[in-house]
Amino acid sequence: MNHGFFERNSFILLFGILIVVAIGGAVEIAPLFWVNGTIEKVSGMRPYTPLELAGRDIYVREGCYLCHSQMIRSLRDEVERYGHYSLAAESMYDHPFQWGSERTGPDLARVGGKYSDEWQRAHLADPRSVVPESIMPPYAFLEKTPLDYRDIADVMRANKAVGVPYTKEQIDAAVADLRAQADPNADGVDDFRKRYPKAQVRDFDGNPNQITEADALIAYLQMLGTLVDFKTYHADAPENRR
Repeated sequence: MNHGFFERNSFILLFGILIVVAIGGAVEIAPLFWVNGTIEKVSGMRPYTPLELAGRDIYVREGCYLCHSQMIRSLRDEVERYGHYSLAAESMYDHPFQWGSERTGPDLARVGGKYSDEWQRAHLADPRSVVPESIMPPYAFLEKTPLDYRDIADVMRANKAVGVPYTKEQIDAAVADLRAQADPNADGVDDFRKRYPKAQVRDFDGNPNQITEADALIAYLQMLGTLVDFKTYHADAPENRR
């Protein structure tokens, strides 16, 4: 093909590039308008609890996503190391999503329940006390910093505005639910469990006298990968299809 004409006429070349990019974009984007959904419906998924949501925001604030991904690819070595490959539905309530692009540390998509709360506290306070080769900086200040959750209802409203299906009841009970999850002896724990199935309720940071940022972050980490039961999950099951 004689392409010298395009190489000598930059504006025509640019116009051609725009046409090719437009066609490619249309081929990728247009089908999305004719499908029922791009995320599979998976049994067990729910929005974050207020405490988990606060923990996720601390995770983002501290830049944890820079060294830890939350996306297990469907490659054999990844599945054998980290567990079942990640589903799109597992990130459907993340704004922004936490897939990450680097693994200076291990992937965290299935870290929930892998270690005890005590291990998580030690790892945050002094990473090398439990992982000698770790280059992660210490975050000991988290268990000394009271969690500021005065605006948690507003944070939930903001998430609802971008598609997270929080109900009015959940938003109105945001502060009470956050306190209930961090204190198994608090009033309203039963109501909290009804609003958030599979939510873990306990004192995550080992200090029952106050709710700290460590409580929130550990609650978030201990939830990751625990909502979908992969022992019974089948991609072609009716409840996992739209």
